[in-house]
Amino acid sequence: MLRPEISSTSPSAPAVSPSSGETRSPQGPRYNFGLQETPQSRPSVQVVSASTPPGTSGAAGDRSSSSSSLPCPAPNSRPAQGSYFGNKRAYAENTVASNFTFGASSSSARDTNYPQTLKTPLSTGNPQRSGYKSWTPQVGYSASSSSAISAYSPSVIVAVVEGRGLARGEIGMASIDLKNPQIILSQFADNTTYAKVITKLKILSPLEIIMSNTACAVGNSTKLFTLITENFKNVNFTTIQRKYFNETKGLEYIEQLCIAEFSTVLMEVQSKYYCLAAVAALLKYVEFIQNSVYAPKSLKICFQGSEQTAMIDSSSAQNLELLINNQDCRNNHTLFGVLNYTKTPGGSRRLRSNILEPLVDIETINMRLDCVQELLQDEELFFGLQSVISRFLDTEQLLSVLVQIPKQDTVNAAESKITNLIYLKHTLELVDPLKIAMKNCNTPLLRAYYGSLEDKRFGIILEKIKTVINDDARYMKGCLNMRTQKCYAVRSNINEFLDIARRTYTEIVDDIAGMISQLGEKYSLPLRTSFSSARGFFIQMTTDCIALPTDQLPSEFIKVSKVKNSYSFTSADLIKMNERCQESLREIYHMTYMIVCKLLSEIYEHIHCLYKLSDTVSMLDMLLSFAHACTLSDYVRPEFTDTLAIKQGWHPILEKISAEKPIANNTYITEGSNFLIITGPNMSGKSTYLKQIALCQIMAQIGSYVPAEYSSFRIAKQIFTRISTDDDIETNSSTFMKEMKEIAYILHNANDKSLILIDELGRGTNTEEGIGICYAVCEYLLSLKAFTLFATHFLELCHIDALYPNVENMHFEVQHVKNTSRNKEAILYTYKLSKGLTEEKNYGLKAAEVSSLPPSIVLDAKEITTQITRQILQNQRSTPEMERQRAVYHLATRLVQTARNSQLDPDSLRIYLSNLKKKYKEDFPRTEQVPEKTEE
Repeated sequence: MLRPEISSTSPSAPAVSPSSGETRSPQGPRYNFGLQETPQSRPSVQVVSASTPPGTSGAAGDRSSSSSSLPCPAPNSRPAQGSYFGNKRAYAENTVASNFTFGASSSSARDTNYPQTLKTPLSTGNPQRSGYKSWTPQVGYSASSSSAISAYSPSVIVAVVEGRGLARGEIGMASIDLKNPQIILSQFADNTTYAKVITKLKILSPLEIIMSNTACAVGNSTKLFTLITENFKNVNFTTIQRKYFNETKGLEYIEQLCIAEFSTVLMEVQSKYYCLAAVAALLKYVEFIQNSVYAPKSLKICFQGSEQTAMIDSSSAQNLELLINNQDCRNNHTLFGVLNYTKTPGGSRRLRSNILEPLVDIETINMRLDCVQELLQDEELFFGLQSVISRFLDTEQLLSVLVQIPKQDTVNAAESKITNLIYLKHTLELVDPLKIAMKNCNTPLLRAYYGSLEDKRFGIILEKIKTVINDDARYMKGCLNMRTQKCYAVRSNINEFLDIARRTYTEIVDDIAGMISQLGEKYSLPLRTSFSSARGFFIQMTTDCIALPTDQLPSEFIKVSKVKNSYSFTSADLIKMNERCQESLREIYHMTYMIVCKLLSEIYEHIHCLYKLSDTVSMLDMLLSFAHACTLSDYVRPEFTDTLAIKQGWHPILEKISAEKPIANNTYITEGSNFLIITGPNMSGKSTYLKQIALCQIMAQIGSYVPAEYSSFRIAKQIFTRISTDDDIETNSSTFMKEMKEIAYILHNANDKSLILIDELGRGTNTEEGIGICYAVCEYLLSLKAFTLFATHFLELCHIDALYPNVENMHFEVQHVKNTSRNKEAILYTYKLSKGLTEEKNYGLKAAEVSSLPPSIVLDAKEITTQITRQILQNQRSTPEMERQRAVYHLATRLVQTARNSQLDPDSLRIYLSNLKKKYKEDFPRTEQVPEKTEE
C-alpha cells in the first residue's frame, strides 16, 4: 500500500468566535470560595410547568435555552453577511460586547493555534470559487438538497478521503456522533463502484460529509465525490483544504485524546494513513463548529474493518423495510418496529445499527442468543433488569458533553455543565441497582457485563460528586423542577455568596407566588402560577366554573393568550420580577459553575469507566428488547450450519400488521440446491416470501429469535435484493434501467457467502429479451455458491433445472372456486409454497378477467396467447441420463451435508443413510436401463 500524498504541514484551526448567550450582563464583584454560612431554604411555591408535556424530559425544555453550540447556517442557504459565518470578526465583537461571560476563557486541553484569517480562498486560482461562495473560514462550500429528511435524526459527521495515483480506491473514513463521544475509523480497498463506501455512509446516516477540496474541483471532481453526492442528496457537504487531511496530525490527535482502555487502537492504525488523515480533518472541523475542544484522554476511538459485519446495501434496506416503512414513513411497521422495545436512546441506536450491520461471527451471535434465552427463562432477571435500565438517561450523549471543554464560559455553558453533572450523579446511582439485578445471571456475556460494573471508579466518582453536590439533587421531569435542582445542586456552606444568591432567588420566587395570589384575591379569579422555559413565570386561569364579567380580563393583565377554556397572561410587575429572577439565577449559575468545573477537573481521570457503562446499558437494553419481542410471539432460537432451513416460518412485520397469524412456509436451501426458482400467480405471495427469508436471516444474525418452529441459517456476509419495480425520476432511470443498475450491482459484488433475492427481473422490456437476460443472470449466479431465490413469471426459465442440478423449482399453490354470483371461476390464494413448477397457465389473463376489463378484450387475449404458446414452447423434457446425473448430484450433496453437520448416533445415522439409498432407487428406477438404451 502506497503512502498517500498528504501534506505534512501542521494544520491550524479556523478562527473561533464566542457562542451567543444571554444579553444581560451581571452586576457585582467576582466571588471567592470557601466562606461559610447556614443553609438556606428552598422556595416552597408549587408551580405548574406549562412547557413540558407529560412523559417529556425536563432537560429537553432547558436545552432549548441552554445550548452552547455555535449557530450554524441552515441547509440550502448561504449565510448572510451579518451572520456568524458572514463577518466573523464583527460577529465576535458584537457577541463579546453583549454576552454574559465569566471572565477569562477556560484553558484548552491542548495548545490550539487558531489563525484570524477571514474569507480565505481554498487555493489560489481554484475554479471552484467562481461557482460557489463560502464565508466559513478555511471551509469550501456546503451543498444540500431539499429532499425530505428521514425520520431518524442524524447527528454523525463523517470525513472521507481517497488515495491518489496508484493508491486510488483505497478509502479512509472517520466518523463521530455528536451525541456520543466515540470516533470510528475504517480503511479499506474498494472497487470502481464504491459499493462499500456508499453502504457504510448509508448505515451511518450522516448529518454532514467532509471531503477534500481537491476531490470536488469543478470539471475535475473524482468519481467517489460524484457518487456520494448522487446518493446523499439531503446531506450537507463541506470541503476543506487538503492540508488538513494530515496523517501525522491524526496520529497525534489519537495519542492525545484516546482513553487508556482503547489505546491499542494506535497499533491498528499506525500504518492506516488514510483513516488517520480523515480523523485529523474531522476533529479539526468538529472543534470549530462546536466551539470547544475535547479533554485529553477522553474519547473512545476504535478501528472497524470491513469484514466484521454483513453488508446490506441501501436499496435492500429500503426494499426490506428495515427502518422505514415504504408506504408511510411515520408508522413502525418495519423490522426495527417489530424488535424495538428498548427503554434508552442508546439501546435504540444500537438496535438500529445492528439491523443495518448484522454480525457474521457465530460465537458472538450465540453468546447473544444465550443471553436472550436466559432472560426468557428467568422472569425475575428480565423484569429486574428492565426496571433499572428504563431509569437510565442517554449515557452516550451525557459523555459527549462532559468530555468537551468550552472555549468560552457562557451562561449556557454553565447551565449545561451543571445539568450534566446532575445527570452523571443520577446515572452513577443506578450502577448498584443494576449490579443487584444481574448478580444471579449465568451466561458468559451477562457475567462479563456484571464484571464491568465492579469497576471501583464508579464509586470513586460518585463519592467525589457527593462531597460537593447535595444527596437529593437528582434528575427530574419538568423544566422548572430541573431549574430548581440546578440552583440547589451544590451543598450549603461551600460558598457564602452562593448561599446568599440562592436565598435571594428563593425570596423572589416566593414573592412571585404571593403577588399572583394577591391578584387572584383582588379580582376574585382562580389564578395559578405556571412556568415555561420561554416565558419564565406567568399566570394561568381555567374558566370551567366561572364566568368573566364582560368576558374580558382586567386591563392589568397583558400578553393574553387563550387555548380552549384556559387563559395564559402576565403583568408588568411579573415581567420585572422575572428579570430579577433571571439576574439572580445567572449569579447562582456562575458560582455553581466554578465549583462544578473544579469538581470535574478532579474526576476527569476516572470518567472513562462511563464508556463501559454506556456499552453495558445499550447492549442489555437491546437484549431485553429481543426477549420482549419473543414473549409477544412464538419465536424460536436459530441454529447456524451450512444450510438455510426454516420450518413453518412466517413474516415478522406481516404478523404485526395482520389480525391473524400469517401463513407459515418451509424453506430449505443447501450448497447442493442453492438456487430456488419461485413461480405462482400475481398476488400469490412471492415477494412477501422473499422478504420473509431476508428478515429472518437478519434477525438471526443480530442475535434475536426468529418467527418459525425451527430454523437453521448459514451466515450471510452480504444480503442483496432486487424487488422494487418503480422508476427513478431523480436519476432519470426507467423501470428497466433501474432493474439493470440493481442487478449489475449484485453481479459485481456477490460472492459465495451472499444471500440474493431477485423478484421480477426483465419485466421492463419485451418478453424475449427479458427471458434472455434472466437466463444469463441465472447462469452467472449458478456459478457461485450464493443462496439465491429467484421469483419470476417467465415459466420458460423453470426448465433451466434440466441443465443445472442445483436448481429447485417451487411454486405458490392456488385453488379454483366457483363464483356463483358471476357464474365464473375465481382464484383462491392459499399462500402455501410447494415443490415443482406451477401448473397455473395464463393466470395473468384470469386476473384480468376478474378486473373490469371488457370481456371481448379478454377473449381475444386468450386466443392470441394460445397461438403464441403453440409456436414458442418446445419440448424441454430431461433425458434419462440427465435424471441419473441429477440423482447422483443430490445424493452426493446430502452425504456431504450429513458428514459436516450430523449429530446423530451411529444407529440413527445408519437408518438415515439407508433411507437415502432407498429414496435414490425409488425416485429413478430406470437409471440402470440408460446404458442398454445407449448400446441399442
